[in-house]
Amino acid sequence: MSEEEKSFTVKDRRHFTETGDARNEKDSREEVAGAEDSRPSSAREQARTETPGTSPEGKSRSAPLPTITFSTFIFSLSTSAMVHLGEIPDPATRDTNPDLPLAKQTIDLLGMLQEKTRGNLDDDEKNLLSSLLMDLRLKYVSKVKK
Repeated sequence: MSEEEKSFTVKDRRHFTETGDARNEKDSREEVAGAEDSRPSSAREQARTETPGTSPEGKSRSAPLPTITFSTFIFSLSTSAMVHLGEIPDPATRDTNPDLPLAKQTIDLLGMLQEKTRGNLDDDEKNLLSSLLMDLRLKYVSKVKK
């Protein structure tokens, strides 16, 4: 296919206009209904069968997700680092296979957040981040030395 024959259509599915006014709900539905879905049929079918509160496999979550705060975000990243360190099992595979480069990257990301948020955190957030980073760095060093 030549460059001239390739084409695509852009559909605006935002709920607000460029001026910030709410779009007419009917107009939004008509735009979405008229839009072509370029995903493979299996992906379209999966999207139709997924509902909020279920995983892609269709299994219901046992508990609602926590409210996102700085602390829950930091806990999420530190849990990811612990999985990569092999300290806790991967929730998807139940394996405890260390992946030290990914662990280091996540620990470095937490360190960058510590630097970039310096002076903007309350004492509890600052102490949480510092203690998690110290613990993760010690675990990483002990894994690297083995």
